[in-house]
Amino acid sequence: MNSNHPLKDLVDKQKNGIPEGIYSACSANEYVIEAVMERALIDKMYVLIEATANQVNQFGGYTGMKPTDFRDFVYLIAKKINFPLEKIILGGDHLGPLTWKHEPEYLAMDKSLELIKQYVFAGFTKIHIDTSMHLGDDCADCQLSTSIIAERGAILCKKAEEAFIELRAFNPTAVRPVYIVGSEVPIPGGSQDEDERIQVTKVSDFVNTIDAFKQAFLKYDLSSAWDNVIAVVVQPGVEFGDETIHEYNREGAKELSNALKKYPGIVFEGHSTDYQTPKCLKEMVEDGIAILKVGPALTFAMREGLFALSNMEAELFRFSPEVEQSNFMEVLDSVMARNPQNWINHYHGNPAKIRYARKYSFSDRCRYYFPVSEVKFSIDLLMKNLKSVEIPLALINQFMPIQYNKIRNNMLKRTPESLLKDRIINSIDDYIYAVSATSVEKKQ
Repeated sequence: MNSNHPLKDLVDKQKNGIPEGIYSACSANEYVIEAVMERALIDKMYVLIEATANQVNQFGGYTGMKPTDFRDFVYLIAKKINFPLEKIILGGDHLGPLTWKHEPEYLAMDKSLELIKQYVFAGFTKIHIDTSMHLGDDCADCQLSTSIIAERGAILCKKAEEAFIELRAFNPTAVRPVYIVGSEVPIPGGSQDEDERIQVTKVSDFVNTIDAFKQAFLKYDLSSAWDNVIAVVVQPGVEFGDETIHEYNREGAKELSNALKKYPGIVFEGHSTDYQTPKCLKEMVEDGIAILKVGPALTFAMREGLFALSNMEAELFRFSPEVEQSNFMEVLDSVMARNPQNWINHYHGNPAKIRYARKYSFSDRCRYYFPVSEVKFSIDLLMKNLKSVEIPLALINQFMPIQYNKIRNNMLKRTPESLLKDRIINSIDDYIYAVSATSVEKKQ
């Protein structure tokens, strides 16, 4: 990676009228990350891969990985497919007290300081500071003031800057991190309320956020760090839930988009852009939302691919009692039903509706269960069974017609791994189209 952060170069392009962006893959799934890198190899692009605070932290998070573990995990995948390490940007998402928000401020912030320090030490160079949530001893019925959010954010940024100085002492080539701030931050993983009305961030709130964070940074002698604040998280009117998708409305976000023009070194970062159409994604980038966060949509595509492969397995081995089938769809649902903690707050209704949601919901809560040993064993068995035969083209056409066409045109191998990763790439392609300034028109 060169000394000038590639995301700062991206901001410069945006401010010079070049509608270029980057998408951020927020995932710790090996198949997803591999697909992201394989697609980027085609156009020699950077990849931005982010870990979220509740996913990866100093205690292991729900993935069991600390920041250095996640870095090594990503680098191992890169080496496997010969992806250049210098083209990888590692990002830390929602870094702050999110995971410990029910604890008193002094405890939650103390853990947050260690969290951000470990991310910087591990070589993460895109740091999203998120202090937007109430903490255990905040007034629960009072709106958290932007000044408090900014003050806590500046304290975390100071720790990040100190950590970078330590890092630079034994790694002189380390790239200085850039920061993303913002007090209007969507809940990670999508909305929990299907009827929730999505309000575009008011210009006044955006301006107040900039002013409050700048004042707080200067208060803590962080003027050089402020020069590396490249983006503000806003709500441009996009969100998704269990069964709903709130599409980007360019006209509705016009006032907010115009307000961004007054800030020469800052773009918007858009969260929860999953399931937006290619047209909407491209309009977002053109309107200054240069960083598009996506996560559940990628594992949703992976889940679709696994279901398709599972159907192929059932057809091929239905009358082969000597072959132990993976029964992936049944195993996944059984594990989810027995361990409801990761979906129970998202899926509501009668048992039939909940069972449907566990499989097909846009919230894609099943992604939390892919690392479970029972589910992982089932996926591995599915791949092993399908690698033991040549999958008939007719079956591929039945369950994965886009991949069938690629195989017929010698663009894709007929292996279960290739089929699965290419299904994920179908979703990635929408983002590649959106973030590329020279993209040709894409069929919606």
